[in-house]
Amino acid sequence: MEAEGVSSATPTEEMNGAGNLMDFLDEPFPDVGTYEDFHTIDWLREKSRDTDRHRKITSKSKESMWELIKSLLDAWSGWVVMLLIGLLSGTLAGVIDLAVDWMTDLKEGVCLSAFWYSHEQCCWTSNETTFDDRDKCPQWQKWAELMTGHAEGAGAYVLNYFLYVLWALLFSFLAVSLVRVFAPYACGSGIPEIKTILSGFIIRGYLGKWTLLIKTVTLVLAVSSGLSLGKEGPLVHVACCCGNLFCSLFSKYSKNEGKRREVLSAAAAAGVSVAFGAPIGGVLFSLEEVSYYFPLKDFVAFFLRCPGRCLHTALH
Repeated sequence: MEAEGVSSATPTEEMNGAGNLMDFLDEPFPDVGTYEDFHTIDWLREKSRDTDRHRKITSKSKESMWELIKSLLDAWSGWVVMLLIGLLSGTLAGVIDLAVDWMTDLKEGVCLSAFWYSHEQCCWTSNETTFDDRDKCPQWQKWAELMTGHAEGAGAYVLNYFLYVLWALLFSFLAVSLVRVFAPYACGSGIPEIKTILSGFIIRGYLGKWTLLIKTVTLVLAVSSGLSLGKEGPLVHVACCCGNLFCSLFSKYSKNEGKRREVLSAAAAAGVSVAFGAPIGGVLFSLEEVSYYFPLKDFVAFFLRCPGRCLHTALH
């Protein structure tokens, strides 16, 4: 008869039992990995899943040439995502700057040769050298002069002022209406929410495609209206939306919330980079202010967003 409390299992059976337990823990539980809205991710499980995925890819890469190519593509996917984020965020920032310049000048007048030109673009050929010459550009007319034929006088001043205020109110109304009806998450600068998401919190739809579209359009309208706000903070939100968009193209990031937040950290840095023209400052901002999980290996990859700033400068 065996003594009470003493196991009769052999060491081999105990090791097999422990192995089965580890296999059970490694297996994904039902609904684990697809977090509900307003919940927090499990950082340890996400890290473990990424380690297992990398181990499987490495082992399969020795089986055939195709598997080796797939492993190389997986290794380079991070660099590709960073580059795409830099290019798209730089393009959007350049388009926003051009649109803001045009719509801001639209409150004062219009270019007769091409209505989509801002005052500066319309008068490039007039060789303006002084401030007074700015008002003498023949291709640019203020609204009072265009509507009544008189550019001077009290009536022209009142009409120009009325139309200026009317355009500003129209831009503000459109911005508020679009955000309220189509994308409530597009309101505000977005930086506090981005910091919350990077800490591991789930907010479904905050970085979605619809939010990106509405945020870009209403950012132009809000800044052009003359409200006391800027586009620097919202550009961080726009860049993070771009990062989340490209994450969906690669299973390495779309199926792992921890890896996704690495990309979003880089996207936040890209937003600051295109807003202020400071690529290094963008990396430091992401490191010091918004990121709670910042692997040091991502430093070099972050600088791939620099072409985004170059593209932004070229467009502007």
